[in-house]
This record gives sequence, structure tokens and C-alpha cells, in this order.
Amino acid sequence: MITQPYHLYIERSDASKNMARYYVLEISATLFGEVCLIRSWGRIGKRGQSKIHHFSREKEAVDLFLALMRSKRARGYRPCPTPIPAST
Repeated sequence: MITQPYHLYIERSDASKNMARYYVLEISATLFGEVCLIRSWGRIGKRGQSKIHHFSREKEAVDLFLALMRSKRARGYRPCPTPIPAST
């Protein structure tokens, strides 16, 4: 069971490089009681890619969540007040 919700949506944009990217991190529980970290990324307005990491303990998922968040912040990603939904 997850003790609190973890969800992060951040963006990185640079018009001079034609760059408009998003990155999403979310920790949730599976139907079988495992904890998973779901990462999604891609160009803003597109579906992009995703990857799921499974963990036996919530602390392991939170540690990876925080490490990825720090890494993305160092690369210039910043929070966006209203996430733009991906097109299908």
C-alpha cells in the first residue's frame, strides 16, 4: 500500500533548439500489492514512451523517484502548472 501519492509532471522547452519535452513520474500500487514507479517521457503533445519499475518496498521506489527528479531538474526540467495531455 502506498502511504501518500507521488506524481510529478515537468517540462523542458527551448525554442532555439526546437525542444519541447515532458517527463512524468508516478508511484502506484499494482493489483498484486507490488509498488511500481511509472516513468513517461516524450515531446509535448505526443504520446511518447514509458517504462515501469517494480519494487517490493515503497522506500526503493521513492529513492528512485527522488534520484530521477534530481537528475531531470539538473538538466533543466521545471514544473508546469497545467500538464498538456498527450494526443492519441
